[in-house]
Amino acid sequence: MTHTRTVLVVGGGTAGSALAVLLRRAGVAVDLVEAKADWNATTGSGITLQGNALRVLREIGVLEQVSAHGFSSDGVTIVATDGTEIFTQEDVRTGGDDLPAAVGMQRPALQRILIEAVRASGTRVRLGCTIDTLTQDAAGVDVSFTDGTSSRYDLVVAADGLNSRTRELIGVTDKPAPTGMAIWRAPAPRPASVVRTHLAYGGPAYIAGFCPTSDTTVYAYLVEPNRDRASIDPTSYAEEMRRVAEGYGGHWGEIRASITDPAQVNYTWFDRHLVEGAWHRGRVVLVGDAAHACPPTLAQGAAMSLEDVSVLAELLSPDDIWGASLESTLTAYRDRRMERVRMVVDASVQIGRWQLDGVRDADVPGLMGRTLDALKELP
Repeated sequence: MTHTRTVLVVGGGTAGSALAVLLRRAGVAVDLVEAKADWNATTGSGITLQGNALRVLREIGVLEQVSAHGFSSDGVTIVATDGTEIFTQEDVRTGGDDLPAAVGMQRPALQRILIEAVRASGTRVRLGCTIDTLTQDAAGVDVSFTDGTSSRYDLVVAADGLNSRTRELIGVTDKPAPTGMAIWRAPAPRPASVVRTHLAYGGPAYIAGFCPTSDTTVYAYLVEPNRDRASIDPTSYAEEMRRVAEGYGGHWGEIRASITDPAQVNYTWFDRHLVEGAWHRGRVVLVGDAAHACPPTLAQGAAMSLEDVSVLAELLSPDDIWGASLESTLTAYRDRRMERVRMVVDASVQIGRWQLDGVRDADVPGLMGRTLDALKELP
């Protein structure tokens, strides 16, 4: 009898959930553990899914739902700080001409779509639970969990985010580093005439922008120098975001007035993260933010994570690679992803660095265009 391959996915965010669906489709038995009891289904403001992210979501089988719950657009409008429109540029269709350049959507809506797909796939899910310890040998990985249970797997995939506990357990010492910037984010009602992302550079913040996330909503964001988060009372988040936004006109007046609930406002530092060595140790492998992360200046974070799991699932599909060949397969996964991920991480950080350094003649459009053009190629 053929042994049914077993995989543990640690983390049920975008990358972990997508991978679970793809592996189940390949006939792999998948357990998914997620530390948060609500499966992250209620938190977050918005997300921009560029074409190469949509390409993977189509592969997973959820593109129709994503399109129905999000807002498709094919360009960005650059505005002055007073809201005056300067010009609109078309976005690169990184997923191909048959997909929108981007879909903006509320992050909880995306998460709920992925949760439904994971449930339908037959993945065994445990919430409010995560990995505690692991030991491995040449044939498998023994895992104990925070709920006191234990099990053995052919492979463990760490999709547990930027501050991955699994990454630490297997001895990968690369850690995220702050870039010097931070971002305020909040959902807001969509002004009727806003049909694409609007961006203002300069003013009280480095960037002030908003992106449609449905027919009725946008998510708004302000990028500034990072501050000590401990110095900002979370109960003042709405007030503080409104204060920073006071220097912007146009639609910002309507958006600013709607930011009243501090629980709906998120304040996050920008980090650069890229594991330089192998992305696996034995039968434990990193995907998504556990392996790499970058500022959202190119809106490619989710896309890079989704591409990771698409490539990994493809490479794991042959049954004969799960024995002695697994080591070379996991190495091939990292090698196939590394150049593309490094390009995105470095470009995303460079755009922010130019702003921090006040470089007025920086070729931001050129760098963005070159990077996004390269992403049209399949990963």
